[in-house]
This record gives sequence, structure tokens and C-alpha cells, in this order.
Amino acid sequence: MNFYRSILFTVIAFIFQSVLFAQDNRSLPKHEFRGAWIATVANIDWPKSRGGDVEKQKHDLCALLDTLKSFNLNAVIFQVRPTSDAFYHSKYEPWSKYLTGVQGEMPESYFDPLAFVIHECHQRGMELHAWFNPYRVKQSDEDELSDGNIAKVHLEWTFKYGKRTYFDPGLPQVRDWVANVVTDVVRRYDVDAIHFDDYFYPYPIAGKPLPDSTSFAQYPEGFDSTQVKDWRRHNVNTIIKQLSDSIHSVKPWVKFGISPFGVWREKRDDLRGSDTTGGMTNYDHLYADVIMWQEEKWIDYMLPQIYWYRGQPKVDYETLANWWGENNKGRHCYIGNALYKMKPNASAVPWQSPQEGIEQIKLDREIEGINGFAFYSSKYLTKAMMGFKDSLKANYLAMPALTPNMAWIDSVPPAYPINIDIRKIKKGRQIYWDPVLGGEMDKGHFYAVYRFTKEDKLFELTSENMVQLSSDCTFDIHRRFLRLFRKKHYYIVTTVDRASNESVPSRIFYVKQ
Repeated sequence: MNFYRSILFTVIAFIFQSVLFAQDNRSLPKHEFRGAWIATVANIDWPKSRGGDVEKQKHDLCALLDTLKSFNLNAVIFQVRPTSDAFYHSKYEPWSKYLTGVQGEMPESYFDPLAFVIHECHQRGMELHAWFNPYRVKQSDEDELSDGNIAKVHLEWTFKYGKRTYFDPGLPQVRDWVANVVTDVVRRYDVDAIHFDDYFYPYPIAGKPLPDSTSFAQYPEGFDSTQVKDWRRHNVNTIIKQLSDSIHSVKPWVKFGISPFGVWREKRDDLRGSDTTGGMTNYDHLYADVIMWQEEKWIDYMLPQIYWYRGQPKVDYETLANWWGENNKGRHCYIGNALYKMKPNASAVPWQSPQEGIEQIKLDREIEGINGFAFYSSKYLTKAMMGFKDSLKANYLAMPALTPNMAWIDSVPPAYPINIDIRKIKKGRQIYWDPVLGGEMDKGHFYAVYRFTKEDKLFELTSENMVQLSSDCTFDIHRRFLRLFRKKHYYIVTTVDRASNESVPSRIFYVKQ
């Protein structure tokens, strides 16, 4: 009886939460990007400790992924190259000190976090976006570079700005190096996307000019001394195109995404810009012309970090979200949401309520041209969050979703699963089917399982009816479920390919007690 009482209380709680946070689950989008960043340096989500017990690191990472999956997220943005180092086995760069405690020191048991997290994400039906910081070398003067670090071998490739050391974006050899590092990962690992954040040229320090006059003199690229800012933008444009060409030539299905600072330009400086007055912009201060990258189709998605609240003076969330939606240039646009700012003691009153986060998600879904969102960062979904998590699970992320299809990568649906059958297992029943094979653009990447009752009749493949999204070719039905709901349940399985095209349904079959 305890089991049934527990089920009853769970159902009552779910109904209560559904009423409290009024969004109809039937209106949840079937295709929506739902991501979260896993930071491995600065505001660290993982690992909790550097070096030592690899099994604990694996356990902690799996626990974090389980949490993300429990919110029906479908993409993980995992930081693999924080500072010219690697969270994977690289022939170019040393193991990261943020993994082992000492740069260049190999993990115990030859643990490769990138290979591990790819496998674990795919099992859970989540994409893995490998997050690179292209130019950052050292966070502070105290950081020690290993003997094999290219920044130590070629000190002339770097400059110091503030407390940090960076690769110089004005050097062709730097751009070639970064492109080789990224392409190596694309070639050897089953990543779904390559992801860059907002760090291109460093954020400006008042009264301190960038020390790149030497590289400008060496490689002016046709620009004169009055066009240094244009030259810097040219340097960043060049590496973005170079990376786009490299990534898509090696694996056409691997996406390339950028998560820039939340403001491109402001209307007072450019009529195409947003109606904001915060002062900092991608174009003028970080030398990142992100809109051009979309116009030129060099990137597949933009994920601007709109880390402000609705109604915030000078930089209003709603103003910016609408601006990005209007300026997606035919590519996907997702919004980066500042989960880390939501707390009872936040300095800004709107962040002291979970409703701010909920309203931002609702707004993202209302704006034409916005295809989803991502949370910064993952660890905050393990915290209390003033009831925000309950709101998400009860309604706004109550059902799974596929990532949005990128038709310019592939628009042809894969074949549907065949040889579907059911067998008894120790804990109940198991549905199983054959994997859909073929070329990389045609084979099954994930499989979606839908469940229906006799009353559903239409058997619509909606988010509401999806009960599993995974790379597995099985679906377990627990004996307790069969006993609790003593009636027929009908099932359909579909294939989802790398570009999120979904097959036609498999045959319909039913399972009963």
C-alpha cells in the first residue's frame, strides 16, 4: 500500500503544481533547444575536485547529467578547452589542470572526460556541444604552463592583458593552431556541435589599450592605422569562417554555434542595433561581428547571453530577446538565461523571484525567430532555486522535446525502426527494435518512444505523448506501471537523425498486463 500511497501523493502534487503554474502541457513545443552549460573553469559545475578519484568524477558527472535529463533538457554544452589545455586526449594540447590539478598530468585510469560525456549524453537522448575558448591561455600570473604547451613554446603568439594571457588573434599561425585543435576534436570524437562563447578579443579594461601593435605591423591585411578596429574584426571573422569550413568539411552534420555577449550593437551607434544603452557591445568592444557570421551562413546557431531581467534599465531582456529573434538571418537563435542570478538575496529585486525565470522562458517561446534557450549554468539546477525547479518540472519542461531541425544541414527523414517486439524482463516488459543503419546523415541517432491509451485515438506524435528519447534500442515498462494502470497501452517508435529529422511512425502495437 505504501507504493500506491506514494503514487497518489505524487499525482496530487503534480496536479497542484500544474494549476499553480498555468501552462498547458499540450502546448509545449515538439522541437525546442533546451540546453545547459557545464563549466569546468570559473563558476565550476564539474569536476568538484581536481585529480584523484576518477570514479568519483565519473559518478558526479553522471549525477549532473541525470539532473539535466530530469528537466527534459536535450543539449549539454561542455567546456573542453578552458585555457589552451584539454579535457580530452589531445596531440596538440596538454591535459587541463582543472581536471587533474597539474597542467599536462594525465588522469588516472586514462579517463577521457569528453569521450565519456558524449556517450553518457547520447544514452540520455541529449546532444553534446563541445565548448572551446579559442584565445584564453592563462587566467592569472600564478598559472603554470606545462613544457608542451604551445603558448610556452611560442611565447610570441601571446600577449598579456590585465591579469590574463591570451593568444593574439591577429596572427595567422594562432588562427591555424586553433582551427587544428578544433578540427582534431571534430574528426576523432562524436560531438554534435562545436560551441564558442563570448571571449574573442578580451573585454576592455579602462585606460588600457590592447597590446597588438606588433601583430598589426606584421600582418596589416590591407588595413591602415586608422582602421585597427576593422582589422581586429577581420581577424575574428577570418577564424570563424576558417572554422566553419573546417568543421563542415570534416563532418557536415556537426553544428557550429556561438554564444556571444547579449548586445551586438546599439541603435545610437548603428540603426540596425538594439534599443539599449548599456555601452558594451560585441561589435565595438569585443570585435565580434556576430550578425555577419549569420548572414554569411558561417554558423548554425546563435545563443546570445541575455543576462539581464525584464524591464532592466539600459539593457532590457525583452527588448534584446525580440531584437535577436528579428535578426536571426535564417539561422537558429536560442537565448542564454542567467540562472545563476536567481537567488533570494539578489541585488536586483526581479532576480529574487522564480517568476522572473519563468516569464523569460514564456517570452522566449512567444517570440518568432527564437528556437529555444540554455541555462547558465548546470549546477544551479541542483539547488533549491526558490521553487523555480518545481515550476519547470511541473509544466514548462514537463515533457521531452527534440532539438530544432536544421534543414540546411539535412532535411531528409531517416527510416523508421523495424522488427519491433516485446519480451518479458525481470522488472516487467521490454520493447526492443533493430537500430536504423546507414550513412551518418541517415542512421538513427536517437529513438523516440510514444505511449497512448485507447482514448487517444489519433495517436499524434506530440511532446505530450513522448516517454523516452535515447540512443537505446529498448524501452522498459516497469511491472509497477503495468499493475497500476491495468489497461492496454499503445506504443510507437520513431527514428531521429543527427539533424533532428524524425521518421514516420513504426507500426502501432500494444502492451497489457
